[in-house]
Amino acid sequence: MKLPSGWHAKEGTLARPLELSGHGLHTGRRVNVRILPVAIACERHGIVFRRMRGGRELGTLAASPALRHGQPLCTMLRAQDGMAVRTVEHLLASLLACEIDHAIVELDAEEVPILDGSGQPWIDAIRACGRVAIARPKRFLRVLKPVSVVDGEGAARREMRAEPAEHYEMSVRNDDHMGFGDMRWRGLITPASFAGEIASSRSYGQIKWAVPAIVAGYLTRMPILRGARLSCTAAIVGKRVVGGLRQPDEFVRHRVLDLVGDLALAGAPLLGRICATRPSHEMNYRLLAALLGTDGAWEWADAVA
Repeated sequence: MKLPSGWHAKEGTLARPLELSGHGLHTGRRVNVRILPVAIACERHGIVFRRMRGGRELGTLAASPALRHGQPLCTMLRAQDGMAVRTVEHLLASLLACEIDHAIVELDAEEVPILDGSGQPWIDAIRACGRVAIARPKRFLRVLKPVSVVDGEGAARREMRAEPAEHYEMSVRNDDHMGFGDMRWRGLITPASFAGEIASSRSYGQIKWAVPAIVAGYLTRMPILRGARLSCTAAIVGKRVVGGLRQPDEFVRHRVLDLVGDLALAGAPLLGRICATRPSHEMNYRLLAALLGTDGAWEWADAVA
């Protein structure tokens, strides 16, 4: 398969370990993260999360759709024994965009830190560490036939579709449900376009919706937005964003960021076009599950420079 423009011909890992700290958006807990390079042997490694406590390994979870566990407002991985890592989407998107195909992510709490609510701090930290190519051709997941999922009706309708294309493409619409008008983003997903157009977009939400969700989370013992702060979200009050928007269409760009991260659970960038109206973490997963679960809808493709 001819290498799509903008991507390296070989897979890669970090040139040196990355260390970063912050707090979780939903748990609110402090967490320290180390991302370690991987020396590739015969078997494919991919991205693996390693839970730590006091320098001791508690267990590992592969970044795989088989371990995805539904949670409000984030993407979570959960093993059969209950061990989990939540809010993985921004980090997975950034690793994919920086072409870090193989790495071990160590963290000493359950949730990946939210940082400033975007993927930009991850992009900057990964680039500062550098990338080393691995003697393995770049792998893509190629879409062979259309697959779609739909939820709801009328104004609440969400629809997503994957279809064949020669590049990784997205067409995403965020409608006017928050009073800011329709926002649309369409383009190629490449390392350069993600870093330049998508990575800086932040998590966002209406404060009037967030407060009841936080209270409900405490009552049900489910961590929801306990770490939400103005420093890590684009907080909406009425029709105003506290601190302003980084881009006029920041909300739809963040939908793209989450979508790239959720689809990264496939283990490789896609060769296909994703069309989405009001995507969500749940719908992103449903589309990926439908694609992977449909006979003849996809194949692995190794690139040749």
